[in-house]
Amino acid sequence: MTVIRIKADLCVIGAGSAGLTVASGAAQLGRKVVLFEKGEMGGDCLNYGCVPSKALLTAAHHAYAVRTGARMGVCASEPEIDFAKVRAHIQRAIDAIHPNDSQERFEALGVTVIREHASFVDERTVRSETREVVAKRFVLATGTRARIPPIDGLDRVDYLTNANIWDLETRPDRLVILGGGPIGCELGQAFRRLGAEVTIIEADRLLGRMDADHAGRVREALINDGVDLTEGSKAARVDGTATDVSVTLDDGRRVTGSHLLVAIGREPVFDGLGLEAAGIETDEAGLVCDDKLKTGNPRVFAAGDIAGKGALTHLAGWHGSVIVRNLYFGLPTKQSSAAIPAAVYTDPPLAQIGLTEAGARERHGDDISVASAAFDDNDRAIAEGLETGGVKLILGKGGKVLGASIVGERADDLLQIVSLTVHKGGKVRDLTEAIAPYPTRGEIWKHAANAHFQPVVFGRWAKMWAGLLSRFH
Repeated sequence: MTVIRIKADLCVIGAGSAGLTVASGAAQLGRKVVLFEKGEMGGDCLNYGCVPSKALLTAAHHAYAVRTGARMGVCASEPEIDFAKVRAHIQRAIDAIHPNDSQERFEALGVTVIREHASFVDERTVRSETREVVAKRFVLATGTRARIPPIDGLDRVDYLTNANIWDLETRPDRLVILGGGPIGCELGQAFRRLGAEVTIIEADRLLGRMDADHAGRVREALINDGVDLTEGSKAARVDGTATDVSVTLDDGRRVTGSHLLVAIGREPVFDGLGLEAAGIETDEAGLVCDDKLKTGNPRVFAAGDIAGKGALTHLAGWHGSVIVRNLYFGLPTKQSSAAIPAAVYTDPPLAQIGLTEAGARERHGDDISVASAAFDDNDRAIAEGLETGGVKLILGKGGKVLGASIVGERADDLLQIVSLTVHKGGKVRDLTEAIAPYPTRGEIWKHAANAHFQPVVFGRWAKMWAGLLSRFH
């Protein structure tokens, strides 16, 4: 087979959020761009992650609303779950978003899209089955995949991951999930609300990277939904078949189910990329790169999950922006210059940005304070009958907002109010100055900020000063 040789300004491997951001930006700036993708355009998020999981969660939310409507005076019988229609809803969501990430769209932007596996043959050349590309710069954005732990017997069972769980034609009767992180909690709650029995096995604590108090609210919700939670225990052995599985824990207990989902973390995908030929080093997190995402080969950048800086779609998009800014605008931007929010889309949802309370105390000791407010004192939450949760502001010296956490209805959207404050290095006073429409959940940030100042504003000296001024007015 004849291999066609191409010269380009930029060669991108991987068409997920990071790769597509770089390819789109460079192409619109008139650069000659080649994009390799051996799998589906849109990467993990569109096809196996963010989009299908949120569509599934929405179906589960509707089922939950039917079951619990009686408390609002809306009575209905137990919902009938048509799993085929749930799957169709998920596919419609993917299909509706797909054109934004499609090969046709990027070719219309001027990108040469090659749907083949590519690997380095030397420091400035990559080759696929039909193409050889020599480029000035390269971006590796091949992402991550589900990490499969070395559990005895797991390799002999047809387990599920976030990549193939969407292939199920029928709902699992009894789903056992290894891992109590965001994927395990989201899918566990969704399948439980759609009628499956669910057990989540977590070696540490549920949602261990999130604020402990707020993660506890999610734990309560899962238990109330009927999810069986096992924390502080590891899976020691797995036996069974694709539809009849048994997990033996390290304390001797056994958990049985019809299906097994492995969701204990992610690992970088860089096998078969010819990294040694390109002079690129790796570690457990991903490609070794600096804060501008440049690898040991000055021509090659890492972007997205494979950069080892975190596995979030919006972080991957930010990485793409950092690379475009540095290469084509001459703006010296570091990937760590932006505060990256994270969200868990359970019910209630949980979101945070910056330092958690525990992380701040570890880093700053007693030089921090915490301002909080609860949704049971928020009029909109009370009107909705959804008062679970609240917010925390983590404050440093001078009232600088070091981080924030929120758990409760629409927490993922509401975090954006305080995200800008954190990103700009703002102070808690900034949150007191905004006027929020009434009644909205967003008022809760102002209430938390006001709580921080209450001892000063309404304290002894303030009362004395007000008394003095009142004599002259």
